[in-house]
Amino acid sequence: MPSHFDLLAPFYDRVMGAPAIDRLAQLMCLPIAGRVLEAGGGTGRKASLFQGQAGKVVVGDLSFPMLRAAQRRRGLGLVQCRTERLPFATECFERILLADALHHFQNQTEALGEAVRVLHPGGRLVIEEPDITKLSGKVIALAERLFRMHSRFLSVEEITTWISRQGLRPLVDRDDRVSVRIAVDK
Repeated sequence: MPSHFDLLAPFYDRVMGAPAIDRLAQLMCLPIAGRVLEAGGGTGRKASLFQGQAGKVVVGDLSFPMLRAAQRRRGLGLVQCRTERLPFATECFERILLADALHHFQNQTEALGEAVRVLHPGGRLVIEEPDITKLSGKVIALAERLFRMHSRFLSVEEITTWISRQGLRPLVDRDDRVSVRIAVDK
């Protein structure tokens, strides 16, 4: 049975519009010579904006139709995978982005654990999620519930607590009307 994202893939980029990337790129500490992974990156609409700012940019996503849509963005590495079981060697990415994806994963702690596993020492993980303490975040959560997307939104406190338990220090950035970003250095 196709997922919501399989069905949305052909027109996802038009519906979502151009991403705001300046603050995200700043938090990702770009440019770098190393590799960047956008896990749960769908059509690569954000990851593609990092091309030229990293040695290699890879998009991992479970939805084959989303990755097919990402093919038009030349130069991206595309890998069909579950973020909960990333098919990459330990410590092989200098930067990892989970943008508007964590709430879609079946097992969020496994996904976060895998992101930390493939993150190189000295690397940075940036998590961007709708801020469910704001009206806009609540509207997004309600819309996804109405569309039966089975999303599970974690609070900033739940995410930062998990990160702290891994011996890592989260940096919370709420400089946005819709999203919250959490940067984690390994």
